[in-house]
Amino acid sequence: MMREMKITKNVIGCAFEVYNTLGFGFLESVYEKSMYYELCNKGLKVRRQHPIEVHYKGKGVGMFTADLLINDRIIVELKSVSNLLPIHEMQLVNYLKATKMDTGLLINFGQDKVYIKRKFRELKANPENPVNPV
Repeated sequence: MMREMKITKNVIGCAFEVYNTLGFGFLESVYEKSMYYELCNKGLKVRRQHPIEVHYKGKGVGMFTADLLINDRIIVELKSVSNLLPIHEMQLVNYLKATKMDTGLLINFGQDKVYIKRKFRELKANPENPVNPV
């Protein structure tokens, strides 16, 4: 988890750099390409528009595309809207659930500033990975 925190800190820093340079009003694809450039310059492994298959009871039932996949550990969903809606957060949560990745960032290059929401996949107890409530 410590590694993810360091990566997310770099991603957030890049988001502010992109926003401070571009401001508000561009298409998501412009922010995505700019983020890709900044993240690669930080030495991170970044995949853009990475396809991920959704499974239901062991069967492939659909596909989605992650805006950015960082170091095969963190999903980043980018938006360029005036206000984030609950559906935007749910989208990221579902991506985490489908990939079994633990950490995701929802980044909105908003009208007034960059909005960032960090999401974590809910871990469920199982015999191989017991979760003890604190």
